[in-house]
Amino acid sequence: MVGVFKWGIQKHESESVSESRHHHRNRVKLLENKKAERELLEADHRVIGQQLDLFSISEDVGAGLVLWHPKGTIIRDVIREFWEREHRRNGYQLVATPHIARERLWRISGHLDYYRRHMYVFKKAGEGYVVKPMNCPFHVQIYKAKPRSYRDLPMRFAEWGTVYRYEPSGTLCGLLRVRGFTQDDAHIFCTEEQVQREVLTLLDFTEKILKSFGFNEYSAVLSTRDPKRHEKYMGSDLKWNQAQEALALALETKAIDYREAEGEAVFYGPKIDLNIVDASGKEWQCTTIQFDFNLPNRFNVCYIGADGCEKEAIMIHRALLGAIERFFAILIEHCGGNFPTWLAPVQVAVLPVSKESTDYARRVCQTMLNAAIRAELDESQATIGYKIRNAEIQKSPYMAIVGRREVETHMIAVRKHRLGDIGSMTIQQLIAQIKQEDKASPCLEDNVNPKNPI
Repeated sequence: MVGVFKWGIQKHESESVSESRHHHRNRVKLLENKKAERELLEADHRVIGQQLDLFSISEDVGAGLVLWHPKGTIIRDVIREFWEREHRRNGYQLVATPHIARERLWRISGHLDYYRRHMYVFKKAGEGYVVKPMNCPFHVQIYKAKPRSYRDLPMRFAEWGTVYRYEPSGTLCGLLRVRGFTQDDAHIFCTEEQVQREVLTLLDFTEKILKSFGFNEYSAVLSTRDPKRHEKYMGSDLKWNQAQEALALALETKAIDYREAEGEAVFYGPKIDLNIVDASGKEWQCTTIQFDFNLPNRFNVCYIGADGCEKEAIMIHRALLGAIERFFAILIEHCGGNFPTWLAPVQVAVLPVSKESTDYARRVCQTMLNAAIRAELDESQATIGYKIRNAEIQKSPYMAIVGRREVETHMIAVRKHRLGDIGSMTIQQLIAQIKQEDKASPCLEDNVNPKNPI
């Protein structure tokens, strides 16, 4: 009996140890999962966007409609200025188009027949209008404003065009899926002979733009038509074959690995999608290069050839960043909100140590602003330690700290975000350093880990 009892005690103790280990493993796993969830939450663009006061979405305004706050607008404007400058350098003409158009335009384009459930349609004085879901028909109208010759081609129209699409409420997600968004849209009108060169040029241009924002890795998908169901697609076999070959050859010439998605082309043309890979390894569909055999046919988009005869122009849709709102969300998560100096809304936080140094700090800040440096003065009564901590949380690339010694020597003590103190320098030296960073090609200085919020 004693032996049985003793065995029973031993068994119970063994179970306790086993259960204890089991509970320990479960607890470790739970803590790891919680840590992973916390890191994901900290890297979420919605959390960082609120922390840095970049944007918001108000129920009173409407779901999926973004309000850009001052700091978010600064970043958006810097991206746009860079985008416009690069497009002008690469032979694009910038255009601007209205937010609404007569229903008739969308009937001709075919959007009312195929896309109506995603469109905002209304009537005014008995006439139908549509809030634009895309920019393409407007660019076609600009092209058709006067006769075009083969000598005019290629023509490249580009626009930051804001469009509106009704997306089901269940699909909306921060900036990643919205109802009002801006596309970095462009349309290229060219001849058949120019297609290959245009696609190659586009791939080069895309690579340059994406690298400027720190995206150095991407995958490519070539969407082609189903060879057994030609009746599903607009355009002749000759046009489809030429377009598909041009896209494939361009990818191969650039040594870009790609996957062919046979049968996944839309009815009006084949396309290339480039999916960028962010710092956490996630893939995002970003760039699209899309042939269109539909609109040139519907709108009679032509040019006069060298033989004096009218020919249908080749039309290529193209968005490099895609929807700016979505790209902004990806960029935030890619760098964890640690924007490079050229993009940061506040490039320098000017921090006076005490009330006595505030006047000099104001002069420092104004000198920065006069030199086109985005500076912000913290005049609060908080301690310098708190001010530095706050500037770190706000991820300002530089801090110019001003105390009694700096006032006397007309210098500033400079700190760099996440690096700490980098020494004493003159105001002009810091201005030169920041301008050098801006000048050195706008690209992320280091792909920081978004899991580290500061």
